Amino acid sequence: MSEFICRDYQENDYPSIEQLWVQTGVGNPARGDNPETIENTLKLGGKLIVLEEVATKKITGTSWLTIDGRRVYLHHFAILPEYQGKKLSWILLKESLAFAKKMNLQIKLEVHKNNLKALRLYEKAGFRYLGDYLVYIIRNLDEI
Repeated sequence: MSEFICRDYQENDYPSIEQLWVQTGVGNPARGDNPETIENTLKLGGKLIVLEEVATKKITGTSWLTIDGRRVYLHHFAILPEYQGKKLSWILLKESLAFAKKMNLQIKLEVHKNNLKALRLYEKAGFRYLGDYLVYIIRNLDEI
């Protein structure tokens, strides 16, 4: 198996990351998934971890971590489909958890109830189900 590294996001990574997010279904421009939002979250202490195949320099995964002052939120945790099933998610998740530990903040995420692979991964890593919370959002601020 090829060697992979986790590294910090660089501005020129965005086109590859955008493609990865489209292929994995985690990205959506309506949610503010763009370079400006990424930069804003980084300025606020967040981190976008990039999983890269060393030999090819190909971006194969991402973990976007944002901070609200109380918790770290894990977003856009994704591995390219052709790289899934190779235990790369553990490399990326360990790096994400290390960041939360370094920040000394709880870490929280949302995952679709039918994403069984992700549910198993997160549960193995120690995440616990919070209960029957429903998630609501207003995306279009013009509606307020």
